[in-house]
Order: sequence, then C-alpha cells, then structure tokens
Amino acid sequence: MDETWQEHWSRPEDALARAVEVLRAPRPDVLVRLSEAVATLVPHAAIAHLSGICTYSPTQSYGPPELTEGISGLELARLADRAAGTTAAGRPWQGEAELAGRTRPVVVVGAAPGNGKGAVLVLVRAAAEPVAPGALAVLQQLCDLVIAHSDHRATDAAPSLAAVARAAANARARAIAEFTGTHSAALGAILAPLRSADLDDAVARRAATELAVTALLDLRRGADLDRTLSEEPADAAFARLARELRPLLRHTKVRLDLSPSAQAARSVPADTAHTARDAVRVAVLLMLEQDKPTRLHVSWEFTGDGSLRAVVRGDGLGLLAADALSVHRTADRIAALGGRGAVEAVPGWGTTVTVDLPLALAEPALTADPLDGLQPREREVLDQLARGRRNRDIATALHISESTVKFHVANILGKLGVSSRGEAAAIAHRAGLPEAPQLHAVS
Repeated sequence: MDETWQEHWSRPEDALARAVEVLRAPRPDVLVRLSEAVATLVPHAAIAHLSGICTYSPTQSYGPPELTEGISGLELARLADRAAGTTAAGRPWQGEAELAGRTRPVVVVGAAPGNGKGAVLVLVRAAAEPVAPGALAVLQQLCDLVIAHSDHRATDAAPSLAAVARAAANARARAIAEFTGTHSAALGAILAPLRSADLDDAVARRAATELAVTALLDLRRGADLDRTLSEEPADAAFARLARELRPLLRHTKVRLDLSPSAQAARSVPADTAHTARDAVRVAVLLMLEQDKPTRLHVSWEFTGDGSLRAVVRGDGLGLLAADALSVHRTADRIAALGGRGAVEAVPGWGTTVTVDLPLALAEPALTADPLDGLQPREREVLDQLARGRRNRDIATALHISESTVKFHVANILGKLGVSSRGEAAAIAHRAGLPEAPQLHAVS
C-alpha cells in the first residue's frame, strides 16, 4: 500500500486547511474542491455524490465527461446498498463494481450514522491498488464534515432555493411520468401481436421480440430525459410521437393519419411536448380498447393564444367517457402545466380528444412563509412564545439562559417586523405554530 499520503496529511493544520477550503467553496464547486483535496489521499479518476435530501441536484459528479456522463443516481444508490454494512459502521468500502458501463475499482464513503440521511460519495479509481486504512479513516472524517455541511445548506436553504428545488422535483416527476407512459406504450405494443388472432405463434413471438428489443433501446436512449428538460423542435417532437404510435397500430387494421404542425421549426418546451405525447398515446389506446375505430387522425397545431393543441379523432363507436383522460393521471399532468383536455364522444359517429397546453407557463405565485427568515433556534423560541410562555419558562424548556431567550426574542421581533410579543405570537399562529407537543426521551 502506498503511504505517501501521509506527507500531505500528517499535520493537523494542513488537514484542517484543506477542509476549510472545501467548506468555503460555493455550493456548485464543493465536489470539485473535495476532489482536489483528497487527490493526494485517495488518487482517483472521477468523483460522484448522491445526496439523501437535496431534490434540486441529488446526483453530482466531477471528472472526465466520458466517464461522469455515464454515472446515474440509480447506480450510486445500488453501490451504496452494496457497501451498506461497511459504510454504516463508519468505514469506507473499497472494491470493484459496475459503474458507467463497466467494472471499475471504487471507494465508497457513506455518511456517518445519523449524519447525512443516506448520502454517499464514490471515488472512481484508475487502479485497483488497495487504499491504506489510515487514508480511508481520514477520508471518512473529511467526508462526514462535508456531507454534514452540505445537508445543513440544503435544509436551511433560503426560500428562493427551496422554490427552485421544488420546481426541479416537479420537473423530475414529469420526466418519470413520461417514462411511465413510454413503458405502457411499449408493453401495449408487445402484447398486440401476442393477442392477435391473425398471426401464428412463431410470427407473433418474432414480432413481440422485435418490439421488445426496440423498446429497450428506446428506453436506454430515454435515460437522457431526466437531464434534458429544455426544448425541442416541433417537427422532432411530433416525429417521436409518430414513432411511438405506429407500433400500437402495427397489428391492427386501423388507418393512422398524421398532421404535424405547419410551424415545424418552432420550439416546444420539453415538458409540454412530453405531456402532449403522453395524452395522445393514452387517447389512442383508449380508443383502440373502447371505441374500435377503423381510422385515427392525429394532429398538432399552434393556436393564436400561445398554446400547443393536440387532437385525436377516431371514427369508432363514440363511447369514450368525458373523464377518460383521468387514466394514468393524464388529466393531472395536463392541469399541472396549466392546460386543459376535452373528450367529445358522439355515439355512432366517433370521438374527438383535444388537449391544449400553454407554451409559456406563468411562474407560480410563491406564498412566502413569514417564518422563513428565522433560524431553527429562533423558531423554537417563537413556538414557546406562541404558547404564551414567559422568558423564564422558555429558558427552562429549551435549556438555555434567560438572557439568550431575550436575545432571540429581539431578533424574532426584528425579522418579523413587529414591535410586541403579541404580534409575533399572532403571526406564529397564522403560520401553524405552536407545533404539536413532542415526546422527549430523558436519560
């Protein structure tokens, strides 16, 4: 084992200086600074981090793009599970694991018990030479410090950062919903030839196999969807829809007519395109199951009020219910983008499904929490104050001095912009304080 790491880490002041440099880095640069700091401790080719609490960017990586772009959050989570026994005991795990397409030597560092809520750090090494136990111990301590600091930043984030995190989580949820729709379409396409009475067993199996292979390739390419939440040209978005619809109809006698938008080069927000495709797929599947059409017409067009309109018309039985789009929560996804969907069914004549999705979404009005500016201890003091307790009682309940309580109360009044304890208590009550009493274990 190479012990040269001791030349760089033997003096406590050097180790502390490196830790301070990492902690002082802006949030997007923490992983970069950490990688530079531990390069002499554990030489590595790349570094990746999976947060246990951050919804804005739960997965981060730093290193050569050809390596880091292939590292997914799912791989990091699986690697954390594999090393759970060692990392739970507060020791890094080293070995080989599948990461970014092939087996690589790695060092996995988990947060200390009770410190990090599932966070894990992975160092991808260029060589499989074992790391010295002393170096691993230093690495664990440094990572515990950085993870605790990062989690504190996330949990005490300003309201604007919290809003960004929620928006990112919503975008990720829409991406997952798009994957769910793709899975459903793929399974429906695979089952179609297997159910067809017009195909013999060999032909049906061959067709289903081809569809399954194609679906797997599409899903692999679709892994970039979680990273690419931007825009795409209307013609490319509609062409993708066409590719997804044709397998659904391949083994039927239904004729499919496609009418893309005349404004082919116009950009469509990715979430709008995803939702429009999902709504069309659901409408087509419902019509095939319930309306039994012989012809389907699918069109996209841009309306004068700045919306993308997706229309599916079928000449079937006209029996589709008005709330048909509620299946697979399609109506919810349409509403989440500020859109609207309508189902018009005329018995004996067919059904028309229309979905309008705005291209420019209005920013949601964020309801500011009046207590956002308070520190955790100040919120505790305000909670006690809202219960009508005096400074002496608050000091006893929180195990702090009465002068400290007075200091916190003065800060609370200033941050809330009020001049009396009664006004502060009124704001606290409107914000949901006092909280329900909790049970505390006493040793």
